[in-house]
Amino acid sequence: MARSKYKGIDHLSPVDRIVVGLMVAIPTLLVVWLVWFPAVGSVLLSFTNWDGIGPLSSAKPVGVKNYQDVFTIYPPFWPAVQHNLIWLAVMFLVATPLGIFLAVLLDRQMRGSRFYQTAIYLPVVLSLALVGFIWQLIYSRDQGFINQLTGSTIDWYGDPRYNLWAALVASSWRHVGYIMLLYLAGLKGVDPTLREAARVDGANERTTFFKVVFPVMAPINIIVLVVTVIESLRAFDLVWVINKGRNGLELISTLVTTNIVGEASRIGFGSALATLMLLISSVFIVIYLRIVMREQR
Repeated sequence: MARSKYKGIDHLSPVDRIVVGLMVAIPTLLVVWLVWFPAVGSVLLSFTNWDGIGPLSSAKPVGVKNYQDVFTIYPPFWPAVQHNLIWLAVMFLVATPLGIFLAVLLDRQMRGSRFYQTAIYLPVVLSLALVGFIWQLIYSRDQGFINQLTGSTIDWYGDPRYNLWAALVASSWRHVGYIMLLYLAGLKGVDPTLREAARVDGANERTTFFKVVFPVMAPINIIVLVVTVIESLRAFDLVWVINKGRNGLELISTLVTTNIVGEASRIGFGSALATLMLLISSVFIVIYLRIVMREQR
């Protein structure tokens, strides 16, 4: 039997072992320090009344009081939950299908598809804060494009009857390009023989996509589901730029920031809100990991 040309870790030189150890240890320490340590710290602080002033030793345990207050005596919480659910519904039922539709069209190698891909994907490279400023030029009450075109004087970002939907349009503009790119990459990886077999059996393009192509892209579908849920929960930048999550734009993420770094400075209470966000996100992440691990087996 031929000897493998690849050396195991036992055959590495001392210098190579040090390099490999550093390559593993440094990223691991960074993840622990920047991700896991703050996450665990937030969970622990959620059971205290620490206000961020003074040492941590001054924090007193309060049990689940912060969570009880969140659900019972904190007025912005339930509107924020409702807005997050609306955000998720619009992203999942409107923006995501639109991104899939555009991916299917561009997968046909239509004329100018490269230009269209670039134009649709361009908003993805922009931050949500910058997206908010760009759409301010469209939504502005005095000089905005919409009001100039229609002759109205609606304050799209300021009126609580409209600002949530205005923010959702701006966010969807960015989300569509991301979903389009994910599905376009997935469509490129579909075995062409599957479509040819469906065509031979007399299936039209619509039936082929929903009965053959879409089920094959199950891993992409799960990724899109998880990304959409997480994006809906962390929809912070755009809303914060508009009005800091007030007056009809309350979201859980903005409530966390308001309580932790705002005038209230209620670190324990804000950590309870952050922990709730973490728990909700973890449910979908665990589902995604289980499906991925099942596929690898």
